[in-house]
Amino acid sequence: MTTLIRQPAVAGQFYPDNPAELDAMLTEFLGQVSIKPGPTPKAIIAPHAGYIYSGPVAASAYAQLIPLREQITRVVLLGPSHRVYLTGLAASHASHFATPLGLIPLDQTAIAKTLTLPQVRYMDDAHSQEHSLEVHLPFLQKVLGDFSLVPLVVGETEPDDVAQVLELFWDNPHTLIVISSDLSHYHDYHTSQQRDRATTRAIEALAPERISYEDACGRNPVNGLLQLARAHHLHVTTLDLRNSGDTAGPHDRVVGYGAYSVH
Repeated sequence: MTTLIRQPAVAGQFYPDNPAELDAMLTEFLGQVSIKPGPTPKAIIAPHAGYIYSGPVAASAYAQLIPLREQITRVVLLGPSHRVYLTGLAASHASHFATPLGLIPLDQTAIAKTLTLPQVRYMDDAHSQEHSLEVHLPFLQKVLGDFSLVPLVVGETEPDDVAQVLELFWDNPHTLIVISSDLSHYHDYHTSQQRDRATTRAIEALAPERISYEDACGRNPVNGLLQLARAHHLHVTTLDLRNSGDTAGPHDRVVGYGAYSVH
């Protein structure tokens, strides 16, 4: 098989490009989280901003995966498209995704399965500069070690379309689903808190119809997951809810971040 590596696009911007510095930052973030006892997550929702802003919140979700290191062998990772307009979901021809911590192999057999659905197609341009998937990869490498990846960039599409894709992998106990999304954008601190609490209540209620584009940039993949979780009678636990004003930014224009476990 030809080796085609998708190189990092935002290393050195969203997170450190020095491997030792990146590993130390991840260790610090994860060390600040208490692993909460509870059911094994089938999926997590976590944010995708620069690590100084959203890293502590993302760590709240990723720390819960540490006990699953020997169980999880594949990650299905969905995030919204920021750079390229597309309808449906975009797969990658790459054989590996690279980060400063090393190479992650793509599960092309699993990707081929998604391509049997009409809403999924290859579109490498959607992946080349997209940060919504990339920023999760070092966290996954840190907590899981070796795993294969099914990365899909989500464009304009219905929750049904996303749910169909996730359903392909739902019954596999060795597969983890990761949905990438930030919450509200560029409101003042208190407005953001109010909006993000409302979005969190909708996520906890498995109510995708209550989540709009203004509530979560990853609305499409989030809502697809919620629809499927509702069909399978799952539950959501909120692990963390903060915004950039709580972590590393001013209070006049903040971005909201939430971490959730679906179990």
